[in-house]
Amino acid sequence: MSQFFKYKSTADLEAENARLGTDLRFHDDLAPLFRPVTIAGRTLGNRWCVHPMEGCDGERDGAPGELTFRRYVRFGAGGAKLIWGEACAVTQESRATPRQLTLNESTKSAFARIVTDCRAAHRAANGDDSDLLFGLQLTHSGRYSYPRPVIATHDPILDPRTVANRATGVTVTRDDPLISDDELKRLVDDYVTAARLAVEVGFDFIDVKQCHRYLLNELLGARNRPGPYGGSYENRTRLAREIIQAVRAAVPAHVVIAVRVNVFDGIPFHTAADRAGAPDAHALPLANGWGMSDTDPFAVDLTEPLRWIGEMRQLGVTLLNVTMGNPYAQPHYGRPFEYPPLDGYESPEHPLVGVDRHFRATEAIQKAFPDLAVVGTGYSYLQEFLPRAAAANVRDGRVTIVGVGRGTLAQPDWVRQLLDHGKLDRKRVCRTFSYCTALMRSKQHPMGQFPTGCPPFDKDAYGDIWKEAQQLNVKPAKPAGE
Repeated sequence: MSQFFKYKSTADLEAENARLGTDLRFHDDLAPLFRPVTIAGRTLGNRWCVHPMEGCDGERDGAPGELTFRRYVRFGAGGAKLIWGEACAVTQESRATPRQLTLNESTKSAFARIVTDCRAAHRAANGDDSDLLFGLQLTHSGRYSYPRPVIATHDPILDPRTVANRATGVTVTRDDPLISDDELKRLVDDYVTAARLAVEVGFDFIDVKQCHRYLLNELLGARNRPGPYGGSYENRTRLAREIIQAVRAAVPAHVVIAVRVNVFDGIPFHTAADRAGAPDAHALPLANGWGMSDTDPFAVDLTEPLRWIGEMRQLGVTLLNVTMGNPYAQPHYGRPFEYPPLDGYESPEHPLVGVDRHFRATEAIQKAFPDLAVVGTGYSYLQEFLPRAAAANVRDGRVTIVGVGRGTLAQPDWVRQLLDHGKLDRKRVCRTFSYCTALMRSKQHPMGQFPTGCPPFDKDAYGDIWKEAQQLNVKPAKPAGE
């Protein structure tokens, strides 16, 4: 039983929109979503994107596993023309989990298989893959690196929440050293090496990931870091700038340079006594942060993100994916949900307010850069009404391309459903009950990480995995009536 989402029609949603004062729009004609668009001379066949979602199903050496291949075959067959490959660590030390993908000489043949299998599935189901763009997201996990946290700047709110020693549970303190300037400089070569390999195995675009408080995103807001990579705006954007320049110079001109970037960090939330999310105690002005005022951490401030996006365009970035928040600290910002996982808090706001925050920020960016291919986020919460909101936003120039994350795990063929039937299969629509997140946070697996997917709607692959996770006492709260 849903606690928020009780809407049976777009009229119901429009009434809620008026009550909440949000700016959610809906359009019954889905034609805008199936018009091609040109990105850096490449033709994209429709306006749908599979968001980068980690399956946590790689091998110990960073090679894709069988569930990884299965996911990308399903994504390829699904009909979306933009497939944004998940986070791939640029070094073994920068992996967020012991099963995160890592592209290097020993794993590149497996990555080549992902590209080949995905494209073959797309051709078999959709007839043509010449207008399909398939890319890879390059990342350094920073303070969330699995082997040990790599701290770019000391954050008085995040440090006490960052585990420094997994065996003892000891958290980061101000005595823990920061990653040095020289170490940061050396990362440029790691990104270039991974980018070259990505092109070699057949990816069409490279994403220099700058979101969700991983390393490059943390540096964007590192106002209290000393030296050339912190403090001023120019310093905070320095490493990302150096990486983008180096990658652009190292790969062929036809390869698209992309970025998934936070436009609003926000501050962490915790679970209050009533299980509702509550903001952590914080002092103003804030020591760090990106896309928000240091005196009002709950308001989106696009001043610096807009400046940086404009500069990234000059550096050769032609594809931008807009996101926000920190999945470890305030997941309701990044992906509005109906029910949290067991270790999470109830949403402190109506999830439609979170959807609206995404749509408004993305619109501001798209209107500032009308010729930039902008991918929007926050759609899965709208469930079966997702396509109509997407059509309205594309129609109104609020976004170029619509990204779908959790909804793709539940129904990877959603684009084919729309082409064949004009609507989604309601029996397989993601209800944002956070099963996928619960699996992602389950660590009792022999490899240190359970693979993640959609147990309710993909029982063949994840039914037994879910049962195993339940047996190990990592079961999330079950929504009432389900």
